[in-house]
Amino acid sequence: MLKILKAVWILFWAALLTLILFLPIVIAALAGRSGNAAFHGTQVFAWCILRLTGIRLRVSGREHIDPLQRYVILSNHASYLDPPALVLALGLQYRWVIKKELRKIPLFGLALETSRNLFIDRARGSDALESIKRGVAQLPEGTSILIFPEGTRSWDGRLLPFKKGGFVIARDGELPILPVTIKGSHDRLPKGTAVFSPGIIDIVIHPPVTTAGREMDDVREEVWSTIGGAL
Repeated sequence: MLKILKAVWILFWAALLTLILFLPIVIAALAGRSGNAAFHGTQVFAWCILRLTGIRLRVSGREHIDPLQRYVILSNHASYLDPPALVLALGLQYRWVIKKELRKIPLFGLALETSRNLFIDRARGSDALESIKRGVAQLPEGTSILIFPEGTRSWDGRLLPFKKGGFVIARDGELPILPVTIKGSHDRLPKGTAVFSPGIIDIVIHPPVTTAGREMDDVREEVWSTIGGAL
């Protein structure tokens, strides 16, 4: 019974917060070209969700972030709590590169789209990657992008192989990669369930990784090892 109540609790509040914040976020997104105000609206959503589920964040490595630098942020992904945790932990303006299926979610998808996030159709392969690179080039100065390079959530919290897309975007855009490790989110809310457990999620921000003059396989291995080594 407790598990059912927990699942109902988080789903109820997620739906209610979406209804409450949808209009302000969309208005903010349409009123400003940058989408920065809308991003602050998502931070309100994230703060509420984490407080309502009893999640506390413990962040280390913020000294590695240059607030004036644009990054390709790459993070592991094992839980629906990862996005709100990152929104609050990084202290950066960024946009998501997310699968196009999320655009179809009522209200939520429209809020993501108007907030200048970038949708990717993974079935289109290289064409999809080119469209993302064009979208990144049109983002406001200083706005980073965040990608989950595993492409999906891990079932057991272990790190999956990384897809190449984020690394190609970083190389072609001459942007540093900012590796981030999320620890504990899988224990708080595993994939395949809405039953959460209050507790701590650790966010570890690693030193940036450059791609200039390097083989992509070497960069991908370094970032995978960096993120995985902190798990």
